[in-house]
Amino acid sequence: MLRALRHRNYRLFFGGQIVSLIGNWMTSVATSWLVYRLTGSAWMLGVVGFAGQIPAFALAPFAGIMVDRVNKHRLLVITQTLAMLQSFSLAALVLSGHATIAGLIVLNVIDGIITALDMPLRQSFVIEMIAKKEDLGNAIALNSSMVNAARLIGPSLGGVVIALAGEGWCFFLDGASFLAVIFALLAMKVVPGVPKPPHPGGPLAEMREGWDYVAGSRPIRSIILLLALVSLVGVPYTVLIPLYAGKILNGGPHTLGWMMTATGAGALAGAIWLASRKSVLGLGGVIPVSAAAFGAGLIAFAFSKTLWLSLPLLLLTGAGFMTQMASSNTIVQTIVDDDKRGRVMSFFMMAFLGTAPFGSLLAGSMAERFGAPRTLVFGGVCCLAGAAWFARGLEGLRAAIRPIYRRLGILPEAEAAVQAAGRMTFETRD
Repeated sequence: MLRALRHRNYRLFFGGQIVSLIGNWMTSVATSWLVYRLTGSAWMLGVVGFAGQIPAFALAPFAGIMVDRVNKHRLLVITQTLAMLQSFSLAALVLSGHATIAGLIVLNVIDGIITALDMPLRQSFVIEMIAKKEDLGNAIALNSSMVNAARLIGPSLGGVVIALAGEGWCFFLDGASFLAVIFALLAMKVVPGVPKPPHPGGPLAEMREGWDYVAGSRPIRSIILLLALVSLVGVPYTVLIPLYAGKILNGGPHTLGWMMTATGAGALAGAIWLASRKSVLGLGGVIPVSAAAFGAGLIAFAFSKTLWLSLPLLLLTGAGFMTQMASSNTIVQTIVDDDKRGRVMSFFMMAFLGTAPFGSLLAGSMAERFGAPRTLVFGGVCCLAGAAWFARGLEGLRAAIRPIYRRLGILPEAEAAVQAAGRMTFETRD
């Protein structure tokens, strides 16, 4: 389960990131609670979420072009430093007593711009830290475990800090946590890759080439489309959790922290299960099952009126979405051509994060008009429909991926194992 940690650079990255991500989750819960405290509005929760996420949709394709060309290690140090300064600015705004929705929106937009570049950059940098490609799937699963281990600790810790000292100290601790990942990056020994020459047709032609590659690959196209659907109509349930915690469950920041922690616990369980797998084989079938589990959990959570029932349902939704996302990431990272990795991962992040701002607005507006429960039921039904569509075309996707796995040397091992198992069964029957 931990074989990717044999690689020194990845160990440093893993240790620094988990500290930083705890701070990120503290900021996430503090931002949601601050908006809810200032406005009490589901619509404003959606607007602030939109402001932080829309840059990922607008800038991701351009970020992918840059990621394919630059020194990823050096650029990561820059993006993490900028993110640290953004968190300290947010802390200063709140601790000085000048917190306003307008100020939060501006700083969320800045954070979104940084994230639009940082996310595909981090995803693409993983392969430079892993010398053996057979360890890549494990590294991606450990990344997901790392995110969700932080998701377990961050929201509950954020709830305690908010109750004791206020939201501003969550933002300050988040800023300080970036020091861990910056120091880890500076301690790495990275051999710079060969810079990619400029595309003869310019950036737009390079972007079009990446788009054509994604559109022309049935497996990558289908995986990204399902992820985009789930991110659009399902994932924005997180925007409405403060509303559930405050109005439906009659709780406060502690309740919100527990609900976010339950989601993170489920996601961590899904990520650990993926990390325990020895091969990418079989993950195609995991994707629709996990998407369906997420949708079913969302529908059931919509009708919950008690915390003791909401928490296990949030465990299910967390596990379902994280398993789908990480399985999708592993397959795409395995089959994509190296020279197009940054651009493909930017489209992947566009589907994952770029659709979320529109989902946040949709969830906020629907919750204002129809209520939060009906909004979540709508999202869950759409996720179930998307899972059924993906499952229906699964055999065709496997046929398209099989030649790539053979070329990479992944499939022969599995075929040999199946044949050995068949011979063993035959001999046992004899």
